[in-house]
Amino acid sequence: MTTPLIQSTGRRKRAVARVRFRPGTGTVTVNKRPIEDFFPNASHRMHVMEPFKVTETEGNYDVEVTAHGGGPSGQAGAVRLGIARALVELDGELREPLKRAGFLTRDPRKKESKKYGLKKARKAPQYSKR
Repeated sequence: MTTPLIQSTGRRKRAVARVRFRPGTGTVTVNKRPIEDFFPNASHRMHVMEPFKVTETEGNYDVEVTAHGGGPSGQAGAVRLGIARALVELDGELREPLKRAGFLTRDPRKKESKKYGLKKARKAPQYSKR
């Protein structure tokens, strides 16, 4: 296994993705599986590949991702952020188009924690007068 050219991290909701770039032909593997197997939903795959389309760097790097936590949407968002951060580390001039597209901003939305005495974060048990 060759050493990575660059390594970065992306997060969204409860998902964390560690992204490694190597010079290559543009293959993307997530958890040692092709991206088509890991993200069967086409919109998730498109979401992940957007930074390459914006910067016109498709096919320049092989990307190896380790993703865990959260669900498919959160993991796709985490991978996208990791890829965008890695592209900026490789070439600082790519920061402007990625920032304009909103790919360098971490999505801060998370699930609100459950409170005691309630059924969920804010849902209270049904009120009964008698």
